[in-house]
Amino acid sequence: MAKKEKAAIAVRHYDVIVAPHITEKATLLSEHNAVVFRVANDATKPEIKAAVEALFDVNVTGVNTIVQKGKTKKWKGKPYTRSDVKKAIVTLKDGQSIDVTTGI
Repeated sequence: MAKKEKAAIAVRHYDVIVAPHITEKATLLSEHNAVVFRVANDATKPEIKAAVEALFDVNVTGVNTIVQKGKTKKWKGKPYTRSDVKKAIVTLKDGQSIDVTTGI
């Protein structure tokens, strides 16, 4: 019998997942099989699920997204606006984990 080949990793998967979001809350979520990523602003939940499954070889049970609006700040007295950031909380199947410190 032929071996089952892994699904090809599309270039779009690397564009969907921007970076892991490492904070105290994200660390607390990791105890419940959840990982937080910064994702592209135009990424959809099915795209995020497909990208995480392809890049990290895990099974995803759920994806929740949050859009954090950019704050208005001042620098040298002049106002500017930070960029909007989209975050995805990815829940993994029991017994699986992702080590975000190693990279892809």
